[in-house]
Amino acid sequence: MKLSNKQAKSEAAKLTSWTLRGSRISRHFQFVDFARAMRFVNRVATVAEAANHHPDIVISYNKVKLSLTTHDEGGLTMKDFKLARKIDKLAK
Repeated sequence: MKLSNKQAKSEAAKLTSWTLRGSRISRHFQFVDFARAMRFVNRVATVAEAANHHPDIVISYNKVKLSLTTHDEGGLTMKDFKLARKIDKLAK
């Protein structure tokens, strides 16, 4: 179920390093090199596939930007925030 703007802001406030813009949350990651960035992306892909919820991913050498929204709901849902928390654990 799509979250209201108020609900999305409340959930986003519980996350560190994620930015809420419109109907998306996004976060930038930086790694020491391309290989480590790709290992992280592959771990994210595994978690996303298991959740059947997939982020938009932009890779530029050692930088990775992940962006989440629930396309079939037309905005943010709890799926996005649950996956963001899982991704945060992978980044540690």
